[in-house]
Amino acid sequence: MAGAAGAGRGAARAGGSAVAALNPAAGGPPASLVWVASGAQAGARLDVALGERPEVGSRAAAQRLIEAGLVTVDGAPRQKRHRLVAGEQIEARTPASPAADEQAGEGVPYDVAHEDEHLLVVDKPAGVVMHPAPGHPTGTLAQALAGRARGGPDTWRPGIVHRLDRDTSGLLVVAKSERVHRALQGLIRSREMRRQYLALVAGVPTARTGTIDAPLGRDRHQRTVMSTSSDRPRAARTHFRLLEALAPVALLELHLETGRTHQVRAHLAAIGHPVCGDRLYGGVAAGAPLGLGRQFLHSSRLAFRHPATGAAIDIESSLPAELASALNAARGRRPA
Repeated sequence: MAGAAGAGRGAARAGGSAVAALNPAAGGPPASLVWVASGAQAGARLDVALGERPEVGSRAAAQRLIEAGLVTVDGAPRQKRHRLVAGEQIEARTPASPAADEQAGEGVPYDVAHEDEHLLVVDKPAGVVMHPAPGHPTGTLAQALAGRARGGPDTWRPGIVHRLDRDTSGLLVVAKSERVHRALQGLIRSREMRRQYLALVAGVPTARTGTIDAPLGRDRHQRTVMSTSSDRPRAARTHFRLLEALAPVALLELHLETGRTHQVRAHLAAIGHPVCGDRLYGGVAAGAPLGLGRQFLHSSRLAFRHPATGAAIDIESSLPAELASALNAARGRRPA
């Protein structure tokens, strides 16, 4: 790849195919990687060109950075399939390893529902960000777990197998080794891990049970939203069961067959039943009378076969106080 020889040495030239690796993090990827696309790179896909950088290492790693919003072209986010133009400046902001700053995760609240030598099951409160990203360089769960969690391709979020949105509470599993991380990801891919959620939604579904089978991707017009109106949809399936009809809202139990970004929220919005309190997907009006300050979405159960011991792991998490209060308010408005 043109210009690669200068990478990692802070080399830079005026014009042409200038390359600069800025602020490298000790023992990890650079905090920021900047270069200017050369004539030889014109027409190359962004993810391909970024993945060829030795500091990134692979196209898959490049795609993760792009999807996390950590890559810009001439200062603006671009999709992974963006075709480079000679002279465009590409910047990839790669968060340092959480272990690089011992204070970065101090004071982050979370509970441990299960822990052994191989893995942890963490009960995350709403408001906690999973891993470093633009706008949240510190105070993340990944940083709070530094030294306890390991494994996975990204040194800036070690051990993280799956994620919960900032304002979603509840259970997630975290690996303590590369081997266990791979095994847990395999359980998710093979649908052998049950990930169950509780959601209070606007309106009452007409069916007591059902499956939402609708591919999801970045919305064509609103890039922060996942929707069925996407140029790059990926298969997504969510199963639901009606637990309580509390018109004008309903309590649903959901379980994920796939694990796309915002899957539950986007799927429920797509069928006209957004999660109460969800600012991004249209659930604010339904949540306001219940006193909700965030989306009513809780990861309530994780069940899987332990990848190292073979033991059955089945853990449940009760609704946090603010969601229990909102549910009680909804029950109080139930028609006689």
